Amino acid sequence: MMNIKQAKQEIVDTVQAYLLKNEYGEYVIPRVHQRPVLLLGAPGIGKTQIMEQAARECKVALVAYTITHHTRQSAIGLPFISKKEYGGKEYSATEYTMSEIVASIYDRMRETGLTEGILFIDEINCVSETLAPAMLQFLQCKTFGNHEIPEGWVIVAAGNPPEYNKSVRDFDVVTLDRVKKIMVEPDYRIWKEYAYKENIWELS
Repeated sequence: MMNIKQAKQEIVDTVQAYLLKNEYGEYVIPRVHQRPVLLLGAPGIGKTQIMEQAARECKVALVAYTITHHTRQSAIGLPFISKKEYGGKEYSATEYTMSEIVASIYDRMRETGLTEGILFIDEINCVSETLAPAMLQFLQCKTFGNHEIPEGWVIVAAGNPPEYNKSVRDFDVVTLDRVKKIMVEPDYRIWKEYAYKENIWELS
């Protein structure tokens, strides 16, 4: 268990470790070994706020999505028919447009000029039944549909424990083995310290 301040530092340390490069400009920890971070904590505990702080501290871009606001189509892309040749014969085949989420990463890179960043997916364990397989694939393979998350982007997901949301889905053992799980507990003293620092409230 960590409080929100400790969780933020853990994310900062993880991002810095994953984005560290050697003298040849290659990432020291290969992308295939970079496990997504999974934050689990009560709603309103400050998970989104610490992602903004972590991105600022690491000087990287941030793309944040609340996945429950999205459909399967916007997450993995829309299908379209294309012509392909197999064995000398032409066939109609189904392909997919780029995921809206992956496209937004490229948009943010163009807007900010930053090639590295954090992709933050909130409420990941509260998705609909049709979207759940895509989320498992995302955590396990770092892809949405057929499109990979660009190199240099660290994946952080957040969810709520089942006692706070009846629609929560449990992750399977394989998925949990491929993520870095952080349980975040409420800590009023730490939250108050953050609130004063950010001028969220004033002492009376």
